Amino acid sequence: MATELRPPTLPAPTLPIRTERLMLRLVVPEDRGAVGAYCADPEVTRYLPFGVLDDAGLDSRMERMVGAQAPSLVGEMLSLAVEHDGTMIGDLMLRLSAAHSPESAPSIAELGWVFDPSVAGKGFATEAARALVDLAFTHYPLHRLMAQLDPLNLTSARLCERLGMRHEAHTREDYANRDGGWSDTAVYGLLRREWAGA
Repeated sequence: MATELRPPTLPAPTLPIRTERLMLRLVVPEDRGAVGAYCADPEVTRYLPFGVLDDAGLDSRMERMVGAQAPSLVGEMLSLAVEHDGTMIGDLMLRLSAAHSPESAPSIAELGWVFDPSVAGKGFATEAARALVDLAFTHYPLHRLMAQLDPLNLTSARLCERLGMRHEAHTREDYANRDGGWSDTAVYGLLRREWAGA
């Protein structure tokens, strides 16, 4: 009788991570106020897959984020709070998105980020996302990182470029948006060898 092959369970990453100005740590229930504040801004959620969060939406998002601590299998996610001087200013996401084969560990992951607009223009998003890229490639056996975003989201597109990611694709009207229409998707990618050589 054949046994089902399962990818190996990967250990949780070592946290927190400290950069020059920031601390990246796991999201905790007490972060609800900070997440609720910046996710209540229509400009923050404009290009996200969810709109301005009401209480139920915030509860659901917090449950997902707090539970996303040690991804090991495709589809699982790591959520990190970004702190500056003891205040949460944003959050990062790393989702394991594909494996080379059913018995292997995930080899592709997707990055995402949301930041409080009050800290825009200070380089915090770039500093935090660079730390997440380094964590992704040093902790996980990844071949590739990617980001998917609305091409109109120029702020995130520029962040991808600062991370060394290449604009690889622009797919037309492949995403049903919240307005009942269709939006395009821009795909950015970074290979392990590009990260290692940077």
